Amino acid sequence: MGFEHTSVLSQEVHEHQELKPGNIVVDCTLGGSGHALATIKAILPDGKLIGIDQDLDAIDHAKKVLHPFKENALLFHSNFSDLYKILNSNGIEGVNSILLDLGFSLNQLKNGKRGFSFNENEPLDMRMDIRNDLTAFEIVNSFQKNELVDIFFKFGEEKFSRRIAKKIVETREKKPIRTSVELAQVIKSAIPAKFIYSQRIHPATRVFQALRIVVNKELERLENFMEDVPSLLLEGGRLCVISFHSLEDRIVKKALRKFENGCTCPKDLPICLCGFIPQMKSVFRKPLVPTKEEIDSNPMARSAKLRVAQRV
Repeated sequence: MGFEHTSVLSQEVHEHQELKPGNIVVDCTLGGSGHALATIKAILPDGKLIGIDQDLDAIDHAKKVLHPFKENALLFHSNFSDLYKILNSNGIEGVNSILLDLGFSLNQLKNGKRGFSFNENEPLDMRMDIRNDLTAFEIVNSFQKNELVDIFFKFGEEKFSRRIAKKIVETREKKPIRTSVELAQVIKSAIPAKFIYSQRIHPATRVFQALRIVVNKELERLENFMEDVPSLLLEGGRLCVISFHSLEDRIVKKALRKFENGCTCPKDLPICLCGFIPQMKSVFRKPLVPTKEEIDSNPMARSAKLRVAQRV
């Protein structure tokens, strides 16, 4: 099974990007190129799509999917946090739309052979970009117990982080934990049975999320990216961000709030004296979420949230 074109919240994204022919648009995470394909068709004949992905497989796939529109596409094997450098080096001063889909593709889960899924018996790697040094294997087998506790609690919001870290350390003293299935079994054995069967999600979900976030510096890169956003968009340009867990959504929400209402003056002052000028305005206060129909057809969409903001 290869890449799939299924894109989360695709109808909502397309509606709120407000794309027009001739627009310059960025797809920060190409994945299966579902969003990219819809985007490039909306900006023809002379628009430009800038596509980015840190997974080389996704870039190769995008070249095939977007081949009929290759004159309108610039593809980069990089991380979305490098967008400022990419635009600058290509002489692009601003864009009309930026889409950042923080999910990962079914291809990475099922065919990546990097241990992203606890259902596939694969080497513990979890690097989106194999050029990076740190792997999940290194974290699981060499980090101190307290470091593991911090990672699982902070980045996975895992309430059994101490029990899981202790079990991992005990297990690896006998032999290294080498595969995703081995790790999932260790995690499951550390959690009380009554909690396992009362959860909606697999018991290893939060730990796998935490490891993936740390290996790929996901939150750090998202924070850096959000700082740059107003300077990358043209006036009236729109940012669409699809997040899949509360840690990501919190970063996006906090940054947009700062761009929209970052006045530091005391609240009892009748006028602003700090000189704050709004840079972005949220298109809607609460994030959009998938319909029941979309979740039924694509269970991976169940936790997705879409936030949209416009450059002012």
